[in-house]
Amino acid sequence: MTPSEPRWLTESEQDAWYAWRRMFPLVNAEIARDLSQDSALSEADYDVLSVLGSTEGHRMRISALAVLMQWSRSRLSHQLTRMEQRGIVRREEVACDGRGAEVVLTEAGVATITTAAPLHVESVRRHLIDVLTPAQLRTLAEIGETLRARLGITRKA
Repeated sequence: MTPSEPRWLTESEQDAWYAWRRMFPLVNAEIARDLSQDSALSEADYDVLSVLGSTEGHRMRISALAVLMQWSRSRLSHQLTRMEQRGIVRREEVACDGRGAEVVLTEAGVATITTAAPLHVESVRRHLIDVLTPAQLRTLAEIGETLRARLGITRKA
C-alpha cells in the first residue's frame, strides 16, 4: 500500500463508526429534549450551571470555564449574556488581580441547577445508563477516557 492509498474501514470498523455516528446524536437529542421540557434549559445552560454548581463558591474564571468546556471565549460570552439576562449567573471582576473576570451562580442559578439536576440525571439514566449492562458501561467509559486522553482534553480546569 502506498501512502496515497486510503486505509478503508473493515466491515467491523465500519459497523463501529456507523454505530457511533447514529448513537450519539440520537441519545443526545432525547436527553436535550427532556432537559428543555423538564427545566426550560438548553444543553449549554445546563453545562455552564452544572460546572459552576460543582465549584467552590459556585464561581470560576471565565477563561478557565471556556477551556474546560472546549468553547471559544466568544461562544461562552454570548451564552453567559443570555444567562445573565435570565438572572441565573453574573460576571464579576477578580478581586485579587483586577484583570480577569469570573462567572458566578446567582441564588436563582443555584435553585435552577438544584431543581434541574435530578430530572436531568433521570433522563440520562432512562436514555443511556439503564439501557446498557454494567460491562457495556465500563467499556463506554474506557472508550471515552481513551479518546479524551488522546485529544488532550482535561476533565477539570
